[in-house]
Amino acid sequence: MNKINLTNDFSLSRIVHGQMRMNAWKMSGREISAFMEELLQLGITSFDHADIYGNYTCESMLGEVLGQYKGLRNKIEIITKCGIKLVSDKFPQRTVKHYDYSYEYIVSSVERSLENLRTDHIDLLLLHRPAPFFDPEAVAEAFTVLKRDGKVLHFGVSNFTPAQYEMLKAFTREELVTNQVEISPYCLEHFENGNIDFFLKEKIKPMAWSPLAGGKLLDPDNEKGKRILHVLLQVSEELNSIPVEKVIYAWLLKHPVSIIPVVGSGKIDRIKLAVDALQVDMTLEQWYRIYIAALGRELP
Repeated sequence: MNKINLTNDFSLSRIVHGQMRMNAWKMSGREISAFMEELLQLGITSFDHADIYGNYTCESMLGEVLGQYKGLRNKIEIITKCGIKLVSDKFPQRTVKHYDYSYEYIVSSVERSLENLRTDHIDLLLLHRPAPFFDPEAVAEAFTVLKRDGKVLHFGVSNFTPAQYEMLKAFTREELVTNQVEISPYCLEHFENGNIDFFLKEKIKPMAWSPLAGGKLLDPDNEKGKRILHVLLQVSEELNSIPVEKVIYAWLLKHPVSIIPVVGSGKIDRIKLAVDALQVDMTLEQWYRIYIAALGRELP
């Protein structure tokens, strides 16, 4: 599998493995290690985390594996996120979920992530969500210090609009290398809010979380989902009856903005569907039929 360049000196695997639900997979450290070796054999080298995943447990689960299998860290890129403060038994003093992008919190969050992951650096740090209370100067200062100290090599954001992205970019000296947003045939938000056009203009390769729309496409419970699935099944049959999941990934991968799907399954066969979708030759008309089904109306 070819890697995809986010900058001249930094790349991710074309498919990223999302480990948000790692604690639900009920795997031992040895099983996780073996699973990740299988992913590496498929060409997947990039792994997506956040401090809050699994109620603040998933980073430590990966860290346990990295601590036991020393050679693994040098083969992979670790992505993690910060900024969300959950109400949690881990932090009983909190009374409401909120966001914190103060200098102190960003730096302390990275320190915890480094400890949990048992590594000396994070390859890519993302701000998890835009916040109504946001001081870009504080964020910029944190980025500068973390980069200077070698604790974070690259920075980006998640769920930001074009205006929010440009606002932060105006304050920080560190390059923002990606924006992780929700993209699927069910979720066209970022086609409609200008983000896809912005990504093309700025040559930003976006990461796509929830590429299967959290089951809304494969097991739809509303008219929109059923409408899209009907077309997906038609296209599947036209493409030699490949699995619908592979059709969805092929739809994402075809777009010239170079969408990077974050595939969050703990089952190797389902991840192979995403990898195999790289070889699917979907036509432009097939792509538009799926888009129009999601839109629910003809194009103007």
